[in-house]
Amino acid sequence: MAKATSKTAIATPPVKIWTERKARLLRLRLDRPKANLVDMATAQAIQDALGAHLGDPGLLAVLIDHAGPHFSYGASIPEHLPERCAAMLEGMHRMILAMVEFPLPILVAVRGLCLGGGLELASAGHLIFAAPDAELGQPEIKLAVFAPAASCLLPERIGQARADDLLLSGRTVSGTEAQALGLVTATADDPEAAALAYFDQNLAGLSAPALRCAVQAARLGYCQRVREKLARVEKLYLDDLMAKHDPVEGLTAFMEKRPPVWKHR
Repeated sequence: MAKATSKTAIATPPVKIWTERKARLLRLRLDRPKANLVDMATAQAIQDALGAHLGDPGLLAVLIDHAGPHFSYGASIPEHLPERCAAMLEGMHRMILAMVEFPLPILVAVRGLCLGGGLELASAGHLIFAAPDAELGQPEIKLAVFAPAASCLLPERIGQARADDLLLSGRTVSGTEAQALGLVTATADDPEAAALAYFDQNLAGLSAPALRCAVQAARLGYCQRVREKLARVEKLYLDDLMAKHDPVEGLTAFMEKRPPVWKHR
């Protein structure tokens, strides 16, 4: 019986997809609460949804939010282990590039935890709306790994020094502090409502082809820099970092719920 239940859970789509506002707004909702892990299935679902709606002539924006109390605990830890991490990074980074290069604004609404791969997903969007008490961070360094996509995205969004603080310490920040850093666009007790209000007030009345061109023009250099750097940091992660002892120890210790034992090699 337990085995059948597991198969049913895996078969459940990880992202709910629909349109509203007269098909002007594409909605994507992470739907594996409470963790909403950004695993390979979730990354593929988001990439597929963006690709399927890429040519919608009247589409004006995308809103990504989440079911449950938390945006995402992060990526799947087992998928980070050496035998699976190459495929995981490839899938994750395809999704990141699909978002970064999408020719319309992607709004993101965040409550609760938004960590690791969850924050990488949010950072690949254009505008983030967060609850004041949301918790955002890239804690990968505490497991003796680093966040490849965030290493490319955060310096672009908030500047090198602020990105260094988050990436090298692994600390989390509240939605309020994230707004002060420039990572979050606005805070609101109901970030989904705030994102919808932004769409209604600022995007709903625009020309779709003009908005597409404006997005592409604003992001020309940014998209190229992210694409080129992402390939380099992915190689660093796979060829250098994952050949060491400590990253595997950190990931294994996390899964076994014990303190890691670093050998500094």
